[in-house]
Amino acid sequence: MTTVAQILRSKSDNTVYTIAPEAPVLEAVRLMAERNIGALLVKDGATIVGIVTERDYARKVILLARSSRDTPVRDIMTSNVLCVRPGQTSDECMALMTDRRLRHLPVMEDGRLTGLVSIGDLVKDVIAEQKFVIEQLQHYIAGEVR
Repeated sequence: MTTVAQILRSKSDNTVYTIAPEAPVLEAVRLMAERNIGALLVKDGATIVGIVTERDYARKVILLARSSRDTPVRDIMTSNVLCVRPGQTSDECMALMTDRRLRHLPVMEDGRLTGLVSIGDLVKDVIAEQKFVIEQLQHYIAGEVR
C-alpha cells in the first residue's frame, strides 16, 4: 500500500503554492492558471486558514456575478481544511476525498506543511499499482519467474 510520503516523493514538482486571504481572487486565479494547478492554500503568515479552488471561483464568483478584482480570497475560500499525515495510505486519502467531495489534501507533519496531494496524484498512483500487478500476473501466466 502506497503512503502519502511515497506519493510526495514521486511527484516531479512538490511545490505548494499559497496565497494570502486578503489577496484579490483575480490574483489567485491568475496564479492557478500560470502554474496549471487547481487549488491554492490560503495562509495567514505560517498558518493555513483555508483553501481556494477553481470550483470555489466558479461557484462563488462567476455564478454570483462578483468581481474577481474586488473580492478577497477570504470571501470564497473553504476555511475548514482537512489535512492528512505522510503515513496515511492512498486508499485512506481516496476514501476521504470521495466522502467529503474534495480534490486536494494538504499534508502536515508535526504541525508543518510538507506537501499537497491531489486526486490526480492518487489516480496516477492507483494506475501505477495496477500496471505493476498486471505485469506480474502476465509473467506468472507465461511461466516466467522474477
